[in-house]
Amino acid sequence: MRVLAVGAHPVDIELGCGGALLAHRDRGDEIHLLVMTGGESSHGETKRRGEQELSAARLGAVLHWGGFDDGAVPTGREAIAAVEAVLVSAGCEVVYSHAAGDTHQDHRATADATLAAARRTRQVLAYESPSTVHFDPMVFVDLEGRVGSKLELLGAHRSQIETSEFVDLSAVAAQARHRGSQARMNHAEGFQTHRFVWELAPAPSLQVDLDAPFGARAVLARHGIGPVVRTEGSLDEA
Repeated sequence: MRVLAVGAHPVDIELGCGGALLAHRDRGDEIHLLVMTGGESSHGETKRRGEQELSAARLGAVLHWGGFDDGAVPTGREAIAAVEAVLVSAGCEVVYSHAAGDTHQDHRATADATLAAARRTRQVLAYESPSTVHFDPMVFVDLEGRVGSKLELLGAHRSQIETSEFVDLSAVAAQARHRGSQARMNHAEGFQTHRFVWELAPAPSLQVDLDAPFGARAVLARHGIGPVVRTEGSLDEA
């Protein structure tokens, strides 16, 4: 599977879906990151680009740059084309990006551009950031055993950890616990979705145990599910 994660600035992707990307990496998926700006408004573009490159290397991801000015991601065709170019050339099947409800203009523009570019993509997930508002997740990714690794990814963005109120590692860990509680697990990342196609592979023939309640066996037989397996001591063999 090939995955594309889109963020407006360096560190946005790791904050929003770093744990999910680690899960993709662990299952052998190919990961692409598209960062729309260099984040030059905070600590300079050279430093922030270097931090993003370090994080991408830790993740084993291919890093792409949108080339837009920090604070001025456009809302029209140019931004859509930037996302679409990476999406098509890399052949990505799953897309992560910002949630549309956000107080930062770059986040909103990136969310809109990604949704438009991914209009033919079947799995599109929106992540939250510290500036997101009205976020109600519907899909969750289990982060059990990966919270520490997510914090290590964020650790590459040292300039933001040291100076930005939005990059608080203790808050990230607490949020993972909160989303995990919502999803009935220990730790998780939550996502909104405009479209998520769940492709279930055909299951092998179901083996029906005759010790199952008669009503269940009757329903299965009516739908042609089988073959039936008799088990020792079943009522039919008595």
